[in-house]
Amino acid sequence: MTNNGLKNGLRLSVLDQSPVPAGSFAGVALANSIELARLVDGLGYSRFWMSEHHAMDTLACTAPEVMLARIGAETKRIRIGSGGIMLPHYTPLKVAECFRMLHALYPDRVDLGIGRAPGGGPIEALALKRDRKTKMLDDFPDQVSELLAFLGHRFPEGHPFAGIRVSPEMPGGPDVWMLGSSMWSAAAAVEFGLPYSFAHFFSPVNTRAAIETYRRGFTASAYRKAAEATVAVGVICAETQEEAEFLFSSVRLLQRRIRQGDRRPVASPEDAARELYLLGDMRQEEGEWPRYFVGTPAVVREQMEAMAEELGIGELIVNTIVWDQAKRLRSYELLAAEFGLGVFAGERDARLVDLRS
Repeated sequence: MTNNGLKNGLRLSVLDQSPVPAGSFAGVALANSIELARLVDGLGYSRFWMSEHHAMDTLACTAPEVMLARIGAETKRIRIGSGGIMLPHYTPLKVAECFRMLHALYPDRVDLGIGRAPGGGPIEALALKRDRKTKMLDDFPDQVSELLAFLGHRFPEGHPFAGIRVSPEMPGGPDVWMLGSSMWSAAAAVEFGLPYSFAHFFSPVNTRAAIETYRRGFTASAYRKAAEATVAVGVICAETQEEAEFLFSSVRLLQRRIRQGDRRPVASPEDAARELYLLGDMRQEEGEWPRYFVGTPAVVREQMEAMAEELGIGELIVNTIVWDQAKRLRSYELLAAEFGLGVFAGERDARLVDLRS
């Protein structure tokens, strides 16, 4: 895999967190994710990743692997994956089994994004532990090594796990990605020679430093011959700048609430605007680029392309939280049309048909 975009352009992918709109339910949010996956599959986006969060009224997806099993059946060409699996909660063998199952169902379409964040608070992390008599082990590198060994049959001779075959056994496997929002994750991606995705929409301060550290330190591995990096950014597109800014009110309030430990569902833009007015201004930590690109498609495209060029990457992962599902879908449609994704994807698919005939 390379960083070359379609027709030397920028590839776009999707990170969905199954946001729960205020006045609705988690089940509706999950159905919204399935609807979004079907849409972006047809629009020409490259990947559809699902996040993992626990005990949050805000975000509904606690088990990406379950959602991916359904989404794979609802889509045809788009890669599906986790953004990500929070590895400290699980044994590497179980994660390997889940994603080998997905690979067997949808060969050569599955990404396994892994991270070490809890996906919730400390109480939830404790509740997810099997052994609560000991402190949470900080053994993420060992877990990654074991996971990769299970997926690639790379345990050394004599290792007690060397004889384990992760079912279902078949050629190929999920494509493993290192995810993160810190310099630590960039170093981990270098250590294991994995592709790397940085969550800029979550923590925008170290984006450039993390990507440059990863690219500078990367050496060829069994998983990549060259460095491959993506950045996940927030995006809200609308026909007018005013509408986009109005829709963004929901995210502005959501970000503020999360910093205060408030995990309520996503407020409507009308309610969010009122609450933000009452709360007054509050300084938000920003980096070289904003967490969210907000505006008309042309404005957003210009900002996204400038960021990608500065970072030297060929793909951006789009995260869009909007209270109204129709407006959320429309944002992805507008962005795809502005980048010409459907046209390029159609040409690419036609070339694949020619090659196979």
